[in-house]
Amino acid sequence: MTSVDLSSNRFEGDIPNSIGSLSSLVLLNLSHNFHGHIPAEIAKLQQLEALDLSWNRLIGEVPGQLSSLTFLEVLNLSYNHLAWRIPIGKQFNTFPDDSYCGNPDLCGFPLSKKCGNNNRPDESTLEQDDEDSFFASGFTWEAVVIGYGMIFGLLMGGLMFLLVKPKWFVNFAEGISQQIAAKKRRSQKKGRQRRGLRMN
Repeated sequence: MTSVDLSSNRFEGDIPNSIGSLSSLVLLNLSHNFHGHIPAEIAKLQQLEALDLSWNRLIGEVPGQLSSLTFLEVLNLSYNHLAWRIPIGKQFNTFPDDSYCGNPDLCGFPLSKKCGNNNRPDESTLEQDDEDSFFASGFTWEAVVIGYGMIFGLLMGGLMFLLVKPKWFVNFAEGISQQIAAKKRRSQKKGRQRRGLRMN
């Protein structure tokens, strides 16, 4: 299984740390679902090329471990409650600012907001705000069941995709592939321009 799209399924709870065990993933879309922190275990998905965690209720910092995802071409963390410094280096030097829009407490490249000692928010306040939002949204016992059963569902979904690829999934995969291809073309063009300047 190389692609998982669970967007807009109204899941609740944290993204499970066990997501890191799906080491062959290339595309992962968990938008419009979860709350809590981004698990550092996502950094174990070393083949990942596209990650969409937008429109969740994620809090805390963007894990610095994600900078080890050297194949990551598309990142969307927009419209969460993420805070503090965006990781730097490797692929994080290539993502545009709209990858982070809707997170007013984020700072650092590529955003215009600089990081200072007074910019770091109180983690306990962020967690309380997220908890209030979580219970206000109507927490039920189904949320717990979904949290523990997510990996089982992913595995069963993988079996389904071996048999048939729904149209929505094909469209999603094609869209991500086009974004990756466009970004690679831009990188190659810049490389040729730099080589031309050196020759001149």
